[in-house]
Amino acid sequence: MAEDVGPADPARLRHDVEVLAAGPRSRRHAPEAMILAEEYVAGELAGAGWQVHREPFTTRWTVGCTDRHGNRALPLKVRVHPRLTGANLRAELPGAAPGPTVVIGAHLDTVYGSPGADDNASGVAVVLEVARLLAPRPERPAVTLMVFDHEEVGLVGARAAARTPTRSRPVAGMVCLESVGYFADAPGTQRLPKGAGLAFGPAVAQVQQAGHRGDFTLVVHRRSSQRAAELWRAAAARADPALPAVLLRDPRPDGPLGAAIGLAVPALGHLGRSDHAAFWNRRIPALMLTGTANFRNAHYHRASDVPETLDYGRLATVATATARLGAAGDAFPG
Repeated sequence: MAEDVGPADPARLRHDVEVLAAGPRSRRHAPEAMILAEEYVAGELAGAGWQVHREPFTTRWTVGCTDRHGNRALPLKVRVHPRLTGANLRAELPGAAPGPTVVIGAHLDTVYGSPGADDNASGVAVVLEVARLLAPRPERPAVTLMVFDHEEVGLVGARAAARTPTRSRPVAGMVCLESVGYFADAPGTQRLPKGAGLAFGPAVAQVQQAGHRGDFTLVVHRRSSQRAAELWRAAAARADPALPAVLLRDPRPDGPLGAAIGLAVPALGHLGRSDHAAFWNRRIPALMLTGTANFRNAHYHRASDVPETLDYGRLATVATATARLGAAGDAFPG
């Protein structure tokens, strides 16, 4: 399980988050900050020895959602965007092992008015740290790193990426990092969505037995990505500091049918709230690592989502475990 990878550096992660979360960043409402953030990410990836490709895209009449915070019912969040332009970043290691690749990715943009330290500078910082941890390995793993655009308006960048084959190889699986830096140890700090007990009994029982503490990483997976979820949990348990993981299996099938069921069953729809869902919908095995966002973090989508609120020791464990998963080589056996 690639125990020689890591450990991740909390100080580097904090620096990355502080640079990225200096303010809101978005093509739509903070374009200059988005350009600076993109340039920083590309520079760090290249500096770690990765070949970086900027992949622009344009979409028209795209069904998505609003990127302004508010407690809206789902129908009120829906937006049709006449035209969106953006760019994903894709990074690959020269001399990587042949065969299918594992995509490890996170979104760079924020909602209006939020600096997005947890959502999602934390996820991007982990991608950068994974780049630093994997590059020195003598046997370079078949990993593709991606940083997505326009997640906050409906996973638009990830949808473009999932439609486009990688440059030289198929995708074996995808790991999404979504709001992974906020933890809370006090009892009662972890909330659950309505209907969770009926839909996700084992995961809910684990949270209840631990006193509803927000001290874990949630690993959302499907049958196709169960092995990857179990490997990540094992790696996080062996890291220092050890980090508990709660595995939550989405019962839906990969492909469009799974997406349709999510629209009909809100409790399941919560499990597709990040870029991994775009890969699920293309029948690519994927999992999401998350601190559960608004079910734990009161700063979610607010101006108070700042770097000082994150736990960089535990964020380092997220990075270590993710790098070890990427180095394993058989996380998504197909």
